[in-house]
Amino acid sequence: MPSKSASKSLVNEAAEIPELSRQLLQAQEEERGRISRELHDETGQALMVLRFHLEMLLSETRSQEQKSKMQESLNLLDRAIEGLRRTIARLSPRVLKELGLIAAIRRQAQLLAKRTGIQPHLDLPHEVGTLDHDLEVALYRSVQEALHNVVKHAHAKSFTVRLTITSSRINLLVEDDGVGFVLRASRKKGFGLTGMRERAAALGGSVSVRSRPAKGTRIRVAFPFLQDTKRTSGASARALAHGNAA
Repeated sequence: MPSKSASKSLVNEAAEIPELSRQLLQAQEEERGRISRELHDETGQALMVLRFHLEMLLSETRSQEQKSKMQESLNLLDRAIEGLRRTIARLSPRVLKELGLIAAIRRQAQLLAKRTGIQPHLDLPHEVGTLDHDLEVALYRSVQEALHNVVKHAHAKSFTVRLTITSSRINLLVEDDGVGFVLRASRKKGFGLTGMRERAAALGGSVSVRSRPAKGTRIRVAFPFLQDTKRTSGASARALAHGNAA
């Protein structure tokens, strides 16, 4: 039988795993942010300068054949710029910092619907309070990955995003009416579910998936309610200072 010290060591190591996983996710987000800034500042700016030069050449060219080819090049360049913007948005959820979780999820769904024609159904609270930042990122990333699957694999006509919050749990549902898939096959093909599960596990959450061919897909992500203690304490301090001043 294992000694008490060995058992205690195993317990301590098991307790450290979620924190290590959380630190790894934070490092991944920081690296994604660095890459997205480089893409924006270097590649994005270079493409915009190239577009400017093409427009100048187009305005100076008299040959209709050359004008036609340059316009085709401009159209291709515009698609490349738009694709780069989507990649940057996926890498670093800047919109999450600028708009907040609910508005960011709503915008993500609306942009997808506009680009693909898939009908969105959103059931979101007006606000979520002061959530832990890592939890907000995990929720937003889960929506991103689930909606990416809807576009890439589901061939759906509509999708639903529902977020419900209680005093102890946060539940996210993303559902579509697409072609569905065999769950066993999804482990081989990916679908982003592994990353979703790892991110949820690092925060004490869970992911469940229900899908059958021709019956659509339902993804549920559940987290324990985690407040951002820094923002909460800061807000409380400001409220207390305001009360004392009054």
